[in-house]
Amino acid sequence: GGAERVLLALHKMFPRAPLFTSVYNEETAGWAGIFDIKTSFLQSFPLARRKHELYATFMPLAFESLSFDGYDLVISLSSEASKGIITKPGTCHICYCLTPTRYLWSGYGDYFKNPLLRFLSKPAVSYLKSWDLVASQRPDYYASISKEVAGRVRKYYGRDSIIIYPPVAGIGRNVNSKKEDFYLLVSRPVPYKRIDIAIEVFKNNGKKLKIVGAGLGERFLKGSLPNNIEVLGDVSDEALFDLYQRANALIFPGREDFGLVMAEAQSFGTPVVAFGGGGALEIIEEGRTGEFFNKHDSSSLQATLEMFDKKSYNSEYIKERALRFGPQRFEKEFLNFVENSLSAYSEKI
Repeated sequence: GGAERVLLALHKMFPRAPLFTSVYNEETAGWAGIFDIKTSFLQSFPLARRKHELYATFMPLAFESLSFDGYDLVISLSSEASKGIITKPGTCHICYCLTPTRYLWSGYGDYFKNPLLRFLSKPAVSYLKSWDLVASQRPDYYASISKEVAGRVRKYYGRDSIIIYPPVAGIGRNVNSKKEDFYLLVSRPVPYKRIDIAIEVFKNNGKKLKIVGAGLGERFLKGSLPNNIEVLGDVSDEALFDLYQRANALIFPGREDFGLVMAEAQSFGTPVVAFGGGGALEIIEEGRTGEFFNKHDSSSLQATLEMFDKKSYNSEYIKERALRFGPQRFEKEFLNFVENSLSAYSEKI
């Protein structure tokens, strides 16, 4: 996912820096084996490695328990609790924010649609929101992954942040301009991704749809989908890059913070059909690198697909537009952010 790509880019920039986290499962996050990993007390809790969400109310304490003595700089990559680490004077803490915690703020309604669940979770949500507001003031400086996220950081936390788009894999690879007769959807099985809209559309129109994403194989039981919809589950990066290159288009039905897979698909010259909101507005040039549908329902997506099928797109132009999300650009901008933050911090203490 996007967080994995960012962490690997940061490791390239700071290869000797350890990775602090609440829990680590080497089976599902084998890619992190290149890091010197330090975990919290939650690592020894039952089921914590496989079902860390069971311990959501413990996450604040888990991150607060980590010690950063002796470090001049700490970078938190945060979509939940990691920004709440406690550092001592003399340690500059910068946060690269993926999003303010979705299930507490912008995505609360998506996660707690069930009235009973909403009622039962009220005490925990109230506690976590209060803590999240306190924790949001702990970083000395913020960077956000998009204008969309920077707006949320300002709205929910009252903090300013610079914008550094995350690094996109696949930039600079050769493009096979020959597209095949299928559409691609890359996602995780979480409510705000709105996979349901795409499923409904492709059930009805009969076009081929390939779905990629960890956990999706368990969600969609064999035989529950028509033959034109194929769930591939988790795939390797190379297999994903091959799918990006061959797909007629990427389907992106959710409102995303940035939407790394949209930029990745475009780096292979593949257009994107996306919901017209969030990070998609920063990635897609409507009519040239993709198209938007503007209502979160199947009829809106279907109408846009019908329009998309009547048009042609220049793969080389799409690939060229994706260059602005390349890893070299990310490294340069992030190192500038670190340098400026350390300089400002040294003047402050």
